Amino acid sequence: MNILSDIITYVRRIIKSPSNASITDDLIIDYINRFWIMDVDARIQLFDLKTKYSFQTTPGVDRYNMPLYNVQIESGSQDINMYPVYQGFTGPAYINGVQVPLSSQRNEFFNIWPNVVQSMSALEIGDGGPGPYQLTFTIAPSNSTPINPPIEAILRGHVDMAGIIATGNNIDPPIGTDLDFNIPSTSIDPAVWITSIDEFGRPVVVTDSGQFLSSNVNYGLLMVPGDAPFGYSGLGTYSATLNTVNYFNGVANVTFPVNIPTGININAQCYFFQTGLPRAILFYNNTLTLRSPPDKAYLVELDAYLSPAAFLNSSAAVPYGYMSEYLARGAARKILADTGDVEQFNFYEPLFREQEILVWKRSQRQFTSTRTQTIYSQGINQGQSGFNNLGGSTV
Repeated sequence: MNILSDIITYVRRIIKSPSNASITDDLIIDYINRFWIMDVDARIQLFDLKTKYSFQTTPGVDRYNMPLYNVQIESGSQDINMYPVYQGFTGPAYINGVQVPLSSQRNEFFNIWPNVVQSMSALEIGDGGPGPYQLTFTIAPSNSTPINPPIEAILRGHVDMAGIIATGNNIDPPIGTDLDFNIPSTSIDPAVWITSIDEFGRPVVVTDSGQFLSSNVNYGLLMVPGDAPFGYSGLGTYSATLNTVNYFNGVANVTFPVNIPTGININAQCYFFQTGLPRAILFYNNTLTLRSPPDKAYLVELDAYLSPAAFLNSSAAVPYGYMSEYLARGAARKILADTGDVEQFNFYEPLFREQEILVWKRSQRQFTSTRTQTIYSQGINQGQSGFNNLGGSTV
């Protein structure tokens, strides 16, 4: 049974177009994809799309973007660009099997885990030229190589999910031997600042970029910030000893875009954290932030709603047969709206709504099948001696 083929047939019956002469199968598949990807998750949350998202942390890395689907090719060579794998994350959240709080409010999260900016003065002195200057952050352990696991770390700049999409490559974080200027400056959140003053008394600022050296991702590429969207600029050549910052040993090598007068201080600011087992998660701007930053790999698990993948042109592309008529009516509804067939649109609208209610009913039954727990009923086998819960009821 080819469910996708059946959906295309349903769509043709509704729009009264039995052949490819007026509308091709490829175009109908495009409408199905648009309804499936862009509309369904906004209209109804389906239990069948509820799943678990899990990943392993990287030592010293505190921020992780929501993953993206790779670029997909429909029949007819139509690209479906990168888009989020999940609609969003919900609790409960676990780190190494222990439940931790999951927040979506920055104020309550950073009230508990404040991002205190560490200021360091006169790490180097200007010599009348642009550099290169080597700065050693005074708060870092000054190791020649990172200790394993790292006890403390300088937090890293970050490129958000929109910035990853802008690169056209599903590589997170961005790595290379030079900056990728396709990333808008609004998608870059620096975490290291190197500052001084030029010969005219104007401030000179260099920051990290959320992009990393391809030969060693513990080295962040430095940039000169600028106006949105693409006003920032690079510093030229990048290497382990040129225009990078090492987040583990606190050594930064920078060549400024202008001369730094002789005797002028070169200062730095950063976020510095003791690493360890993360005990809280913030989900904001499609980014998961962990506190404390991890000192080694930990398993992070969250509940999530899957974003439907594109159908493409495959006999096995439709995962749930019970949704076939709903998807057909949704796609046909878009076609009728685009072609301006108001009479047919209004005629079929109640039938589309009926199918939506029927599809939602399946999820509603599952969502309501579990009793809401109280302190007197905390689930099967809970509340008994040895479980450290209130009450004695097990039903």
